[in-house]
Amino acid sequence: MTEYARAERRQLADLLHQVGPEHPTVNAGWTTRDLAAHLVVRDRRPDTMISVVIPPLAGHAEHVRLAKAAQPFSEVIQELRTPPWWSPLSNPLVDELSNTFEFFIHHEDVRRATPGFSPRALPPGEQKALWNAVRVTGRLALRKAGFPVRLEAPGFGTVRVGGDEPRVTVTGEPGELTLFVSGRQRVAEVEVTGDPAAAAQLKSADLSM
Repeated sequence: MTEYARAERRQLADLLHQVGPEHPTVNAGWTTRDLAAHLVVRDRRPDTMISVVIPPLAGHAEHVRLAKAAQPFSEVIQELRTPPWWSPLSNPLVDELSNTFEFFIHHEDVRRATPGFSPRALPPGEQKALWNAVRVTGRLALRKAGFPVRLEAPGFGTVRVGGDEPRVTVTGEPGELTLFVSGRQRVAEVEVTGDPAAAAQLKSADLSM
């Protein structure tokens, strides 16, 4: 069994400890305190997950997150390091499937909020795991574009969304495509080619899930 999700969680917790609670993140308006609270609530408060399918209940999830963010940052980081065994998203049976994608993204949310960042050299196995996730989430996210898009990860494969004749092609390593399709286009190191107007539209589209 691979342990990419655990490694990303551990490295993110270490980085949060290093930069402190008020460091910016790629998520507009969120500091590292907000991000850490979000991840702990995701691990430990399954009642907040219902807001994903019932948007009017989003206020409850935000209330829980803000309450967690108000707690001592060191305690929140420790909870992040040690998810409960019963968590629907972080127990050993589903950890790799549900968290490799999630924790890679949020690790980069902290890393890439600082000018001068450089992409990490990820193990081939982790790139493959991220590509498998992109093949699913990319199809969902890129439907928002409203025109055909192709994702290309050299050495891993191709995904077409919206038709066989793409107006835009996005090329990059799986980790960079992961960031692109999760709404972090401005920090994803990819090549976007094709129709100039469509490319500009895709770069600024809200692709977040």
